[in-house]
Amino acid sequence: MRRAFALILLLLSFSLSSFAQVPAEAPATREDILNLFQVMNLTEQMRQVMDSIAKQQREMIHESIKRRSPQITERELAKFDQLTSDIMKELPIESMLEDMIPVYQKHLNKTDVEAMSAFYSSPTGKKMLREMPAMTAESMQAAGPRIQAMMEKVMDRADRMAREEREQKKQPQRPATQKN
Repeated sequence: MRRAFALILLLLSFSLSSFAQVPAEAPATREDILNLFQVMNLTEQMRQVMDSIAKQQREMIHESIKRRSPQITERELAKFDQLTSDIMKELPIESMLEDMIPVYQKHLNKTDVEAMSAFYSSPTGKKMLREMPAMTAESMQAAGPRIQAMMEKVMDRADRMAREEREQKKQPQRPATQKN
């Protein structure tokens, strides 16, 4: 009985020491992440998503502005659209990708990145990448009415808060009463 117990302890100590010696996953290198970005065609993906977001936001903002300022002209809206378009063109996508590298390195190890690269190189992964911009745009369009309603509530609340603030400023300030 003692021998069996000693043998179990010995085996247990070997198994625990072998778990302790398992090397940590190798971190993903900058090159690993850049390769993943290239496989994912991330630069173009980001451009398409940003264009889709800009279009969706433009429509929601137009509706909101027209409701709040019915006198706004199409020319004024066109100027606003041009400003938005200019800002979107200036977005530094390459710099944004550079900023993303350490984030990916923090959350993904080399094995993760290799598996993702393999997936996105596969026919299914390529299809996912091809369809992702349309799926994102359609999802945003589907969620648009919900987002618009929420924006309206936020704008109404901001208007109400601004009115209350103006009304408080109009009223003379009374000193706080003292209790004895």
